[in-house]
Amino acid sequence: MRYLLLLTVITTILTSCNLKPSKDYIGFGGFTQGTTYSITYESPDSINYKKEIDYLLAKIDTSLSTYNPYSVISKINRNESNKTDKYIRTVFRKADEVYNATNGNFDITVAPLVNAWGFGFKKKEEMTNAKVDSILKFVGFNLIRIKDSVIIKQDGRVTIDMNAIAQGYSVDLVAQFLEEQGVENYLVEIGGEVKAKGVNRKYKAWKIGIDKPFDNNNVPGENLQAIIKLSNKSLATAGNYRKFYIRDGIKYSHTINPKTGYSVNHSLLSVTVIGNDCITSDAYATAFLVMGLEKAYDLVMKTPDLEAYFVYSDEKGNYKVKMTPTMQALIEDIK
Repeated sequence: MRYLLLLTVITTILTSCNLKPSKDYIGFGGFTQGTTYSITYESPDSINYKKEIDYLLAKIDTSLSTYNPYSVISKINRNESNKTDKYIRTVFRKADEVYNATNGNFDITVAPLVNAWGFGFKKKEEMTNAKVDSILKFVGFNLIRIKDSVIIKQDGRVTIDMNAIAQGYSVDLVAQFLEEQGVENYLVEIGGEVKAKGVNRKYKAWKIGIDKPFDNNNVPGENLQAIIKLSNKSLATAGNYRKFYIRDGIKYSHTINPKTGYSVNHSLLSVTVIGNDCITSDAYATAFLVMGLEKAYDLVMKTPDLEAYFVYSDEKGNYKVKMTPTMQALIEDIK
């Protein structure tokens, strides 16, 4: 969950065609986890599940939000408790999987660095090389484990930030709820992370807009890089153009490399990942942004059930695109 700002680069767009729109679709939105959400689904019986979904999102927030001082994860970070719940255990297992698959480029123990650089849930610190080195001593997924539903830290200073994966997980949980109610066609979007099933009210695949990744492009959908057709898949995007600051002429972004301790600084501007579930897409999008274009592309080509769309800048600052072969068929021209 990206709690303070909408950091992802996606906005949902409905298609237009000559078919008469279905009247059986319900759409609503709201606020959750410091961002917005939007849900549209087919409901022949006209049942509105907003109340139930708001309750579900509140439960997730009480577990995974580092900005909620009473959440389970906040108590673990303050060493007030070592007990986990089902949400934390699920996210932890996926984080462990992606950590190993990406050679440590995705690491939920990066929280102390994110905080120190001014992008987390604590006050920004004055950063020096020595300060970064001192923090890196208690950053590393190998420093934590879960045994019998209890989290064990090798160092009490280890803190966990699940923001780069939990929002995608929230999308999956809402989608799961809708499917349990028998819903066959839906679009779930939270802070830009998306899961789509079936078709929209115009009987077409859902369409997702990818924003151009230029600095301070803060209005989703206003300047699109591409439109992607999505059905029975999940999509997540990571980028460094909405949450950053410039100091002494140097840009510092919110994406921190857990190995170096510094914000990423390379030509890759945004990454959109399509997968079977949103928790996986969300985690890999962040990992790929840390890794950079070439390493990320090599890895996604070796990873089953993942597709990726990369936007990067060349030596002259021009936008360039690189994507996996299957992704090309999902791209629709911007009219």
